[in-house]
Amino acid sequence: MFQSFEEKADPAKGAERAAALRAELKARALDGFVVPRADEHQGESVPKSAERLAWLTGFTGSAGTAVVLAGKAAIFVDGRYTLQVREQVDVAIFKPVAVMETSVADWLKVNATPGQQIGYDPWLMTRAEVRRIADALEMAEAEFAPVASNPVDAIWSDRPEPPLAQVSEQPEALAGRSTTDKLEQVGRAIAEKRADAAILTDPASVAWLFNIRGADVPHTPLPLSFAVARAEGRPELFIDGRKLSNAIRDTLERTADVHETRDFAARLDALGEAGLRVLYDRTGSAEAVAQRVEEAGGTIVEGSDPVALPRARKCAAELAGTRAAHIRDGVAMARFLRFVEKSAPGALSEIDAAKRLEALRVETAAEGGMALNDISFETISSTGPNAAINHYRVTERTNRILADGDLYLVDSGGQYRDGTTDITRTILIGDAPPARRDLYRDRFTRVLRGHIAISLARFPKGTTGAQLDALARNALWQSGLDFDHGTGHGVGSYLGVHEGPQRISKTGHVPLSPGMIISNEPGFYAANDFGIRIENLVVVREPEPVPGGDRPMHAFETITLAPIDRRLIEPRLMSAAEIAWLDCYHMRVYGVLGGWPTLSSDDRAWLAAACRPIAG
Repeated sequence: MFQSFEEKADPAKGAERAAALRAELKARALDGFVVPRADEHQGESVPKSAERLAWLTGFTGSAGTAVVLAGKAAIFVDGRYTLQVREQVDVAIFKPVAVMETSVADWLKVNATPGQQIGYDPWLMTRAEVRRIADALEMAEAEFAPVASNPVDAIWSDRPEPPLAQVSEQPEALAGRSTTDKLEQVGRAIAEKRADAAILTDPASVAWLFNIRGADVPHTPLPLSFAVARAEGRPELFIDGRKLSNAIRDTLERTADVHETRDFAARLDALGEAGLRVLYDRTGSAEAVAQRVEEAGGTIVEGSDPVALPRARKCAAELAGTRAAHIRDGVAMARFLRFVEKSAPGALSEIDAAKRLEALRVETAAEGGMALNDISFETISSTGPNAAINHYRVTERTNRILADGDLYLVDSGGQYRDGTTDITRTILIGDAPPARRDLYRDRFTRVLRGHIAISLARFPKGTTGAQLDALARNALWQSGLDFDHGTGHGVGSYLGVHEGPQRISKTGHVPLSPGMIISNEPGFYAANDFGIRIENLVVVREPEPVPGGDRPMHAFETITLAPIDRRLIEPRLMSAAEIAWLDCYHMRVYGVLGGWPTLSSDDRAWLAAACRPIAG
């Protein structure tokens, strides 16, 4: 298994650990401390050795921040985790705060008192985050003070060792471009910013640039590392040498100078001492990076990671790989959906289902000649009220039976060498009483209409995800409903299942470009009752002329292939165009997946029925 179902959260230790942290802060003459869920790379996935927030509070979500003051503490989470945080954290110690309503900066502005020093680790926060909080504390006549060492680490006696997973090469046949070609493109981008060098702290950018992969963080093939790219000259890679075989080191040293991770801070100092202009991403890189360059005499040029956009715009080889991965993944999903539908209500638990899906991914990948290297995140296998928790993680404690009349939501994905997948389907278990079934169908169909609206969207060059986001919500809005997460996130090519800078959300302000892979996943959640989400991955197409139009338009290509539960659809709520899209989608699903050589006759018959036209 690529996942476990052990209970990771431990709210019972919150009081003890908060007290220990307060004692450590007092010894350091600090009045408070900010604990983000972050490591030195500011990525969503962090190694066990960097799970400070989870260790301190019990909260295991992928985003959050705790603030500990002498007399109070709070934990800040977004809309995905408002229910989860209350289950995992001792709320008598850490008060949950919805970050959409009150930011960390605003909370500190109210709760800090004049003269206080609130500490932070500059390796765990970006410059943008530090500035917001520092400005707020200044208004409260308090100070945001960087620390030389993290006080949480001082009290975390059993902290795990940093990871040392071996690095592998991503073949150019799958990467589509050589490292040399990528370095030339990034070098031009650095020069355009009138900078001499760029600091790369995102391991996904480093992995893409040097065509390498690793396994340092859960479910994402990242080698934790840093790099310095230059407008002219050889780049430098900073990585623990124990992760490199002789062959991989030889390959890397053809294009870069390879150093140990421990040498990175000194290199930042050297860049500053040389008086260089250094490109730095203030929203994605640690404050400590900029501090060291500036304190040594260099100039920080604020700008986005020069690798982020090229990495997001997948080349032909990367798109071909991800399409192939989605066919294998689609066959596994079809087999799984039939398995769940044919199982008697009450026969399966959430854990049973998650295990079966992982096994089917492994088996189907082997049939297709490309192993499943990992799942792309811990499977969200959720039924009944658990499905109302956006990022629910099933454990032995929370495990529910898939009961008659409940909805089952499964959000999952695979990491294949040629692509990363992410798909969500919601299905009805057994049957439900008429009134309940009508409620399910109304909500499901509104979510489906939002999903189709994104799938059918046409948009001109320069359009951002924020401009498209309302399309996914309109059918829900008409009934006074909504969902509290973004409509879509970027997805990497055998990299992160969550990839920026592209996204479809109210905060998605980067123009959508050809080759970008984005999820399309509107949802609806009735707290403590049920949840619905429908997710496919889509690719932004090159703009094409529209008959009668005066400018070319982008569109989306849907690459995820799996049936959508027809039993939950109310056709009377749908337009003819929406029904036509669904019928065409299902025709394509059956046309592609039905030809899988080893698909059983029973699976093929089930798939044909699941993909019938909506009026059929």
